[in-house]
Amino acid sequence: MRTFHQVAAAALATGALTAGILYGTGVAGADTGSHGHPGSEPENIGLLTGQIDDYYGATQAADGTWQASPDSPYAHDLAAIEARAEHDIAAETAGGHHTGARHGKPAIVLDVDDTALLSFTYERDTNYVYTDATWNAFVSKADRPAVYGMPGLVSYAKKHGVTVFFLTGLAENLRDPAVQNLRKDGYDTDLDRTHFFTKDKTAPPAYLADCATAAAWNCTTVQFKAGTRQHLEASGYDIIGNFGDQQSDLTGGHADHTYKLPNPTYFVE
Repeated sequence: MRTFHQVAAAALATGALTAGILYGTGVAGADTGSHGHPGSEPENIGLLTGQIDDYYGATQAADGTWQASPDSPYAHDLAAIEARAEHDIAAETAGGHHTGARHGKPAIVLDVDDTALLSFTYERDTNYVYTDATWNAFVSKADRPAVYGMPGLVSYAKKHGVTVFFLTGLAENLRDPAVQNLRKDGYDTDLDRTHFFTKDKTAPPAYLADCATAAAWNCTTVQFKAGTRQHLEASGYDIIGNFGDQQSDLTGGHADHTYKLPNPTYFVE
């Protein structure tokens, strides 16, 4: 289950407010967030959704799914971030020697939703209204396209001797379709339980004991993700790059470099 704060576009349009949900009021570009000004009128929701379509270069395929264009502003923003990340990976591993401050085994950590796998068609089809049932059914199909350029970035990292980890807020019961989807999209890397971390609320790992037990999960997104990165560091890795489409994927430290991918469709606190 994705647990994020957003106000669904449809709810805004009707004046209804969905508890615990908040959308931004603008396009979140590379390494930026999207926040309105207190007391100011939010952007018109009809104009905003049109801007989101333009940003993604939205087109509807023959099967009805919504696609992002490879020459869209979104794709160009991704390319710039990925180029910077590859430059940093090369610098950190120059000459086959890791130069990171912690001198552990070099690693990168990637979020899954809208960092590795693109969910734009879900947002578009549901008019930006999230529910557990529709989201779980969507993820279970295992047919999301890769976020442009990210399989290549993973391959680039691996060629430079970097271990790749995925760290997702997806529930444990969605592990298998997510792994299947990543493999189908060309992520040629280890995707076992030691390299792919989900939010397992029924059997949380011991390193999250401060906020999660089998009886109660109280971890925020930041606690869950930062705690897992800290665990990887304790296991001998230096996370030279941490990638996410939400600031909460990146906050909390335990990474030498962070890369905020664009996502104007929802906000995860």
